[in-house]
Amino acid sequence: MKYFSTRNKQKFFTFREAVLNGLAEDGGLFFPEFIPTFQKSFLKEIKNLSFREISFKTASLFIDNEIPQNKLKEIIESAIYFDAPIVNLSNELNVLELFHGPTLAFKDFGAQFMARIMEYFVHQTTRELIILVATSGDTGSAVANGFYGVEGIKVFILYPSGKVSTIQEKQLTTLDKNVTALEIEGTFDDCQRLVKQAFMDEDLKVKLNLSSANSINIARLIPQTFYYINSVKYFLDKKIIISVPSGNLGNITAGLIAKKMGMPIYKFIAATNSNSVFTEYLNTGIFSPRRSVLTYSNAMDVGNPSNLERIQHLYNFNVEQMRNEISSFSFSDEKTLEAINEIYHKFNYIIDPHGAVGYLALNKYFETSKINGIGIVAETAHYSKFIDVVEKAINQKIEIHEKLKEVLAKEKKSVKLDNNFDSLKNFLLTKN
Repeated sequence: MKYFSTRNKQKFFTFREAVLNGLAEDGGLFFPEFIPTFQKSFLKEIKNLSFREISFKTASLFIDNEIPQNKLKEIIESAIYFDAPIVNLSNELNVLELFHGPTLAFKDFGAQFMARIMEYFVHQTTRELIILVATSGDTGSAVANGFYGVEGIKVFILYPSGKVSTIQEKQLTTLDKNVTALEIEGTFDDCQRLVKQAFMDEDLKVKLNLSSANSINIARLIPQTFYYINSVKYFLDKKIIISVPSGNLGNITAGLIAKKMGMPIYKFIAATNSNSVFTEYLNTGIFSPRRSVLTYSNAMDVGNPSNLERIQHLYNFNVEQMRNEISSFSFSDEKTLEAINEIYHKFNYIIDPHGAVGYLALNKYFETSKINGIGIVAETAHYSKFIDVVEKAINQKIEIHEKLKEVLAKEKKSVKLDNNFDSLKNFLLTKN
């Protein structure tokens, strides 16, 4: 399996090159030369396969022989040590819980897998790897946890000052050793722009061995297909509709790849908040990026989603083809609060703001399409990471998760920078 840049299909790279470079030289995202498909027998045996077995079979198709099979099995065993269970709330509604990892967010799947993949590749060289990652909330803590203490790798996390929850900030600013949190004066889009500029800067490319841990890195995307493929085995005889809270579009891109691999998923729904550029793109065919606005579902506060380039390649830039397999709806903070309250009182289940937007979008799809099927909402983070919003919605106190209690007691450590690229560049050059 080779990989190309979404901006140049003529030049190919190995999986190792794609992972360690993170972003292509031309600013494009790495993408597989073709989407591998499972043999027909796979769907017959999938019910009897464990999550780890499904993960290994999936990863093998994208990595080929660049990592020996026995080593890849070790990586899977080490990275996929937590589950992605499905909770049934009603005949039509199920929740795919993706928050059972170390930082209670779906990003743990990608971060744990990628850290071990990169560790394997870095040990084959003598040059230190510098990881840059922009985060609107959960990515930073997941990456920090995944790479914490890994020899030969330094991690710098860029996050927007004052625009992540208190708990999220504590999770990404309370580690030391090889992890540094950079508090950027601006939005997530500023953080993402700075990371992309760093990869394009000739001076930094010569002096530093840079890579990314955002969903722009293909090693973050591949493990996110695992849980979509695993979820299918419970509903093989049903029409499956999956609603995915969507910001930078990495999570839904992974789901769409799983569908293209042969998974019988009828429809994906991109659920957005007030940052609805993707919803508008699907509706109009015109992509109009803009500055993001702050919402209760802050991990989705993205005004220029990177992974749109991958989705466009999946569908040959044909928006009509996209509409056949993807629907998208956006919702306000007010509706988000109402949804959290409704789910709590109707199903005795507490959902986080991102999952609430996914729930709203799923309901909207069923209402407008008149399709009968099994709905799955991707619940991307544990509700107690957004305790203020959830308590406001249900009007009562809730118990915070033990893992979060531990991190709240720790001291915040961050370096404040403005959103000027020269500030980031000078910092990186003086620290490495």
